[in-house]
Amino acid sequence: MTLKSTITSSVIQKSAALVLAGFCLVSTAQAQDATKIGFISTERVFREAAPYKAAQAKLEQEFSKRQNALQDMANRLKTAADKFDKDAPVLSESDRARRQRELSDLDRDFQRSQREFKEDLNQRRNEETAAAIDRTNRVIKQIAEAEKYDIVLQEAAYVSNRIDITDKVIKALGK
Repeated sequence: MTLKSTITSSVIQKSAALVLAGFCLVSTAQAQDATKIGFISTERVFREAAPYKAAQAKLEQEFSKRQNALQDMANRLKTAADKFDKDAPVLSESDRARRQRELSDLDRDFQRSQREFKEDLNQRRNEETAAAIDRTNRVIKQIAEAEKYDIVLQEAAYVSNRIDITDKVIKALGK
């Protein structure tokens, strides 16, 4: 081997080593710049987190009397309808017509009360849920900023336990 070939070989080896070192530095920099992803199971948060449980309990307490009154009204309507069906063959035409009107009025009142109950319940549920969602979003943002997450997702087809931060959010909401 000549001196020229030895020098050329040495230069090629050093160049290859420099290129390899460069690749190592680039891949290390890329690893440091990797996106940090988190995932939240909104279903679990709604089911298990304290603000949502408290909202549900508050709504149940607030609407239980009206729900019981509706149940009583439904029972009265059913009893009246059963009694009418039993008595209809022996009633005079005028009594039958009067009782049918009374049943229709009672049914209409029941339907109206039931519709108002559902509307009021849905409105209050939306109010309570909106407040809990605002608090949950603040907690998620705090966790994401503190742990330097680049993105936190709420829906996914598959999630590794490694990126699932639902337990952290539920725990933080319980404080």
